[in-house]
Amino acid sequence: MSRKIVRLTLDHLDTFDAPCRSCLFWELDPVRRERVADRCAEKDAWVSQVLREWGSCGRVALVDEVPVGFLVYAPAAFVPGAASFPTAPASPDAVLLTTAYVDPAERGGGLGRMLVQGMAKDLIRRGGIDAVEAFGDPRGTGRHHMVPVDFLGSVGFKTHRPHPVSPRLRMDLRTAVTWRDEVEAAIERIVGAVRPVTRPEATRGPTPGSARASR
Repeated sequence: MSRKIVRLTLDHLDTFDAPCRSCLFWELDPVRRERVADRCAEKDAWVSQVLREWGSCGRVALVDEVPVGFLVYAPAAFVPGAASFPTAPASPDAVLLTTAYVDPAERGGGLGRMLVQGMAKDLIRRGGIDAVEAFGDPRGTGRHHMVPVDFLGSVGFKTHRPHPVSPRLRMDLRTAVTWRDEVEAAIERIVGAVRPVTRPEATRGPTPGSARASR
C-alpha cells in the first residue's frame, strides 16, 4: 500500500464528498453565499483564484493513488468567511487552515499528520510566513467543516485565543524550521565524517601505474 501527499489541484475537487465539495462557508461572505447559484462552480473559481494569485492552497492524501483526505489553507484575505468568528481576525503573520478531512475508513493511520506536515513544508519553502492558525471546533461536530480542537492539538497547534465555541489555535512554523535546519546540519556532519579527505598532492607526481587511496 502506497501513501503520499500531493498538491491540491482542480482535478481533485470532484473527488471530495458532499457537502465538502460545495461548502462555501470560508470562501465567501454571508451575503455572497446566498447569491450563488452553482456552488461547485464557485468553489472551483475560488481555488483557481488562490492558485493564480497566491499559489498552492491545499494538500491531498493518496492511498494507492486514490484521494482519501485533504486540507485547505490560504491567507486570511482569501477567506472572508473567517471574519464571522468572535476570535477573528487571524494574526497578520499567519495563513489560515480552514478545512481538514480524512475518510473515516483511513483514520488512525497518521494521514492527518502527514497532511499537516505537507502543508508546513510548503509554507516553510515559500518563506515569509511565521505560522498557521485555525478556528477549532472544541466539540468535534464538524460544523462549517471546522477542524476539531483535539486533532489540532495532536499535530502541534496551541490555543492562541481561547473561546468556548470557536477558539483560535496557532502552529508556529519557526519550530519546524529549526527542526529542519538541525536535521540538515546533522546529515552534513555525518556525511563529512565519512567523506574521504583529499590530501594535497606531492610535488612529484605519482609513480606511473600506482594508485593512492586518500583517507
